Amino acid sequence: MSTQGKTDSDDTSFPASSPRRPLYFVQSPSGDSHDGEKTSMSLHSTPALSPMGSPPHSNSSLGRHSSSTRFSGSGKTSTHGGHHRKGEKSWKEFDKIEEEGLLEYEGARRRHSRRCYIIAFVIGFFLLFSLFSLILLCVSKTHKPTITMESIRFQQFAIQAGIDSSGVATDMVSVNTIVKFKFRNTATFFGLHVTSTPLHLSFSKLNVATGVMQKFYQPRNSHKSIKVVVRGTNIPLYGGGGTLGINPNGTVTGAVPLTLSFTVRSRGNVLGRLVRPKFYMRMNCAVAMDFGNPKKKVSVPLKDSCTCRR
Repeated sequence: MSTQGKTDSDDTSFPASSPRRPLYFVQSPSGDSHDGEKTSMSLHSTPALSPMGSPPHSNSSLGRHSSSTRFSGSGKTSTHGGHHRKGEKSWKEFDKIEEEGLLEYEGARRRHSRRCYIIAFVIGFFLLFSLFSLILLCVSKTHKPTITMESIRFQQFAIQAGIDSSGVATDMVSVNTIVKFKFRNTATFFGLHVTSTPLHLSFSKLNVATGVMQKFYQPRNSHKSIKVVVRGTNIPLYGGGGTLGINPNGTVTGAVPLTLSFTVRSRGNVLGRLVRPKFYMRMNCAVAMDFGNPKKKVSVPLKDSCTCRR
């Protein structure tokens, strides 16, 4: 038994000069208890017999596991912190965008409100101004000017035979008169620009004399006396003078029915060119002239023989 144990220990031992190599264990199929003991002893002694071999796998794997655990833990911590900072940044950007949107909406609303106020002010101003202008126009229309016809003075009224421009022989009349009337502006807060159509003196619907009144400006609440020369020279009557009494020298005897007509236009500037009341007076006067004394200048009053249409 001792010899066999010695032989086995000699076989399993390594010489001192040989290099250390990994141990290999071979177990025979008919291993006995001694072989089991040798095997167990060899298995227990394996770590001590290979100190120069590779380091124990358990220690290295544990170190790697601990280091990877620490690295992964730190990585998770840093990743979680980064996500937290990104979340805060995104929330800040969202708050900033929302604040800018609110400011832009508020600015747009204020601009829209200001625009509405301006439009409302302009419309209200025009309405009030139009109402004020209408009131002024209505008030100014009540201050109508007046015309007082005074007289017509005949300085000449002669009929004689003659020839018209086409060579037709007929009676020709020559008239020279002065018409007097008075224009009055009754308005108390505006003046009037006064013009007139030509004054026509007609006989038997034939215009025998014409006169023109010069335009003028009449101040407020004032009046003016006007004289207009109405004359006509060699106006053909074409048989209209057959009913007149004519002297050999061409003068007319008896009454001669004449008609004087004209229209006076007046315009006031109450509010510049915006409120400009206009007035029209159409005068029509029946003149009954009687030449009792041909040498005497005849003046015919017109105060009660004229009508005025507005």
